[in-house]
Amino acid sequence: MYTMEDLKTNRDAQITVGCIAFFLIAFPAYFSIAAAGAAGTTLGGGVGDYQVNGEIEYVLVESGTEYVADGTPLMQTFNTDAINNAEDLNIVGVRVSLSYGEDESGGGGLACPGGQDAPDTISGTATHLEFTASADGQNNGGSGAHDVSAIWYNESMVGAVVSGLSMSEIRAQLDSDGAGLGEHMMEISVSAQAGNEPSPTCLDQREDNGEEVTYTVELMVFDYTIAPYIEVDV
Repeated sequence: MYTMEDLKTNRDAQITVGCIAFFLIAFPAYFSIAAAGAAGTTLGGGVGDYQVNGEIEYVLVESGTEYVADGTPLMQTFNTDAINNAEDLNIVGVRVSLSYGEDESGGGGLACPGGQDAPDTISGTATHLEFTASADGQNNGGSGAHDVSAIWYNESMVGAVVSGLSMSEIRAQLDSDGAGLGEHMMEISVSAQAGNEPSPTCLDQREDNGEEVTYTVELMVFDYTIAPYIEVDV
């Protein structure tokens, strides 16, 4: 052990203590940078081969049931301000899920036997900023369900080995960096069709003015990892 007097006068003691101090500072900083690189930050990883893994979690924004009249779309807007700590989430998409039945009226019974309900087309649209997606479904004379998702991340990278990019370039395609915050919109429309009857008189009794649609709106939150890929020959 060196005394204060040794540190003042002994050059070997000064060098030894200086080296110890350097490593005490340098080692924690090195491992901090390495850990940050493994987590997919911009501090680590040059161009190379990387394994990307992750999964989507869904955060409920709103749900409900509305009667949607034929030819009169239902439009609603939701804001991430209603979600706790939304600014801390990697929001990469919005999903609208729809389910619906059949409420066609008229026809049937002893007076009008043999008639059939006609399938109706229910359309859903999810939108955030310039990102939008639409999908149709049908109740087929009974019930149906479908969902639609608008996304703004590169889902093709998930579960794949990505080559020719750096960690920061991969991260830029997986992390929204706050782009998912703000307003998200949902639109539901119904194209209703009345069914058929063997008798023109019965056909006039059939009516279908829309459908009751149950919906959920969810944010898509993506947690991911990026790690150097090393191929092992077996």
